[in-house]
Amino acid sequence: MLRSVSALVMDRLAVFEFGVITEVFGLDRSDDGLPVFDFKVCGPRAGEPLSSPSGLQIVPPYGLDALAGADLVAVGATGLREFEPEVLDALRAAHEGGAQVLSICSGVFVLGAAGLLSGRRCTVHWKHADELREAHPEAIVSEDALFVDDGDLITGAGTAAGIDACLHLVRRELGSAVVNGIARRMVVPPQREGGQRQFVEMPVPECTSDSLSDVLAWMTENLAEEHTVASLSRRAAMSERTFARRFSAETGTTPHRWLTRQRVLHARTLLEETDLGMDAVASRCGLGSAALLRHHFRQVVGVSPADYRSTFRLGARAEDPGSVPA
Repeated sequence: MLRSVSALVMDRLAVFEFGVITEVFGLDRSDDGLPVFDFKVCGPRAGEPLSSPSGLQIVPPYGLDALAGADLVAVGATGLREFEPEVLDALRAAHEGGAQVLSICSGVFVLGAAGLLSGRRCTVHWKHADELREAHPEAIVSEDALFVDDGDLITGAGTAAGIDACLHLVRRELGSAVVNGIARRMVVPPQREGGQRQFVEMPVPECTSDSLSDVLAWMTENLAEEHTVASLSRRAAMSERTFARRFSAETGTTPHRWLTRQRVLHARTLLEETDLGMDAVASRCGLGSAALLRHHFRQVVGVSPADYRSTFRLGARAEDPGSVPA
């Protein structure tokens, strides 16, 4: 049963991620019939101010000894990558003593430094995924996930994905009624669909030389047209075999996969900036039908085109009757 939560904070604290932990576990919502957690904010030393990139300071009232005996140790994001041995020892001891450990965004680097990621599934903000793999090759990093539940280790990706991780843990430990009550007070969905791929930038892959640059530019400008290796090789004045080999060498993928990715990228833009129906979007991108659009879009982005549009379409906020003009 989840009753006590200790939030571990350090210098260069990310205030939003710490706020997420506090919002979910640190507020008294007993007036709504929701459980009250024994919540402690713990730093390397009690009463010592900690810095944040925003200039705010956090003064933890508890030291590392308050991690012991907690049902959950929640580690917020930090800009640090090297950590005091005492911090890592206390985190390891709490975990070995039976505490579940949850991290948000770069807080996962603390878990890695404490040796908690060996052979374990985890996630982090997509911008830090390669850094995490390099620092902790023993970890199994999933950069597509909003959060990863690996039993007593729960890791959330960047910023708002920490809300998903915290609410997931509450649902798992205390049930849907409790998590729905907390989410309702926070005015957030108790569970979001999709993963980080919908938020990742998808730049056009570059060539490593100029030999195919004109063909790639023409393909990008004519996505709605039918393209085959035969037609593209003729445009490049190469044999089909030479074209396919050169294309793979210079782009790292096949012509079909490259073209599909660019069509999905164009579909993202149309979904954000226009009110075109799905068939029209598919036609303009060269994907043929709404069904094919949905299939390829979900494979590349991780959510359906409709869900993506509802999240990212420009002007949606202004048209939303639940929004309040600034």
